[in-house]
Amino acid sequence: MSSAAYFLARDTVDHFNTIIKPIVYLSMFYFFNNPRSSIQDNYIILVALVYCVTGIGYTFAISFQPSSAQLWSALLPVILTLIATQTNNAEWMKNLCYTKWALEAFVLSNAERYSGVWLVTRCGSLKQNVYEIDDWWLSIGILILYGVTFRLIAYICMVTLLRK
Repeated sequence: MSSAAYFLARDTVDHFNTIIKPIVYLSMFYFFNNPRSSIQDNYIILVALVYCVTGIGYTFAISFQPSSAQLWSALLPVILTLIATQTNNAEWMKNLCYTKWALEAFVLSNAERYSGVWLVTRCGSLKQNVYEIDDWWLSIGILILYGVTFRLIAYICMVTLLRK
C-alpha cells in the first residue's frame, strides 16, 4: 500500500473527531457559561484548533516513543501559552505559537459583540495585546496552516522513520 494513501486515509477518518469534539465541548461550555461570542464563531475556532493540534499530535506520535509523545503533547501547549502571553517576548516568537492565534481568535470573536461602555474596555484590551479586529479569519487560517504543515512533517517523519 502507498504510504501517502495510508496516511491520507488515517487522516480522513480522524476528521470525524475533528468535527465532533468541538460540538461536544461547546454543548457543555454554553451550558455553564454565557460568552459574548456566537456558537458558530467558537465552533469554527475550535475546529481549526483541533485540526492544528491533531497535526502536531501526529508528528509527536510518529517521531517519538509513546511515553515521550504523551509528555511532549502535554508540555508543548503549556510552554507555547507561556510564550504567547508574555509581554516581554519578541513579537516574532509569539507569532510562531499556535496558542497565540487561538487566543487571538477567541478574544476577537468575543470583542465583536461588546457595546456601550464595554467598547472602551474592548479597545484597550485589543490595543494592549496588539490584536486587530479584522484579523479573525487570519487567525483561523494560520491555525489551519499549522495543521497542514504538521501533517506534512508527520508524513515525512513516517516515511523517513519507516513507521505507521
